[in-house]
Amino acid sequence: MDLINSVLLQLTSWMAPYSGEIALSILATILVVWGDVINKHIKRILSPYHFILRTSAFVLICAFGYGLLTVFLTPFVKQLLLMIPGTYRGISVVAVFLFLGYQAEHRRYI
Repeated sequence: MDLINSVLLQLTSWMAPYSGEIALSILATILVVWGDVINKHIKRILSPYHFILRTSAFVLICAFGYGLLTVFLTPFVKQLLLMIPGTYRGISVVAVFLFLGYQAEHRRYI
């Protein structure tokens, strides 16, 4: 049992200096996997408006909205990661990326 705990703690210590980058990559992955769903909702909301307004709003949302979302949510995701006990933090990050990869692969066939 001590060997497992030491391996898990070592994994966490390797990832510790990169928690901000890990949080950013989790958010970016979520936006890539689920961005088409967000865009469809935005398109449906903006559909009754004029072409120029729709295009301008869509460009603003894609260029600035997703960027602002990423910049402002990254610290919260980082804090969520840091709330996980050290023994399980490393394996939790690996599990999150495996889950996101599964979601990305599964959504491709829908």
